[in-house]
Amino acid sequence: MNTLSYKTVSAKKETVERSWFIVDGDGETVGRLASRIASVLMGKHKPSFTSHVDTGDYVIVINADKVRFTGNKLAAKEYQTYSGYPGGQKRRTAERLQNDKPTAILEIAVKGMLPKTKLGNAMVKKLFAYEGAEHPHAAQKPETFKY
Repeated sequence: MNTLSYKTVSAKKETVERSWFIVDGDGETVGRLASRIASVLMGKHKPSFTSHVDTGDYVIVINADKVRFTGNKLAAKEYQTYSGYPGGQKRRTAERLQNDKPTAILEIAVKGMLPKTKLGNAMVKKLFAYEGAEHPHAAQKPETFKY
């Protein structure tokens, strides 16, 4: 009989240790960068990943305004919002959204890759995107994420 016993350890909210990572978005493709960020926010890069617990880390994205699209997506891709009222649907091209709110493109892309639950809403709050190379999170001592 085998004396070794293996037990699957499930993470709990109290036992999760969070780190801070910094990612430079300069010249990165939107979808590829967003999928890596979403993976870190969910905690899938950790061996202690548990699907029903928020085990993810904080992510700071600098130069989020310098992300790029491939092909003709900058002019052709549209982002829609709907207020719920008749005639309340608005459409913006990616180019116009990048001019108006430069960090919104990356935030929308990452949010779309997270779960559509209360847990996903908690995960997206750990994302901080900034236009330039400066960020106010130096006290958290973020480390560069190697992806």
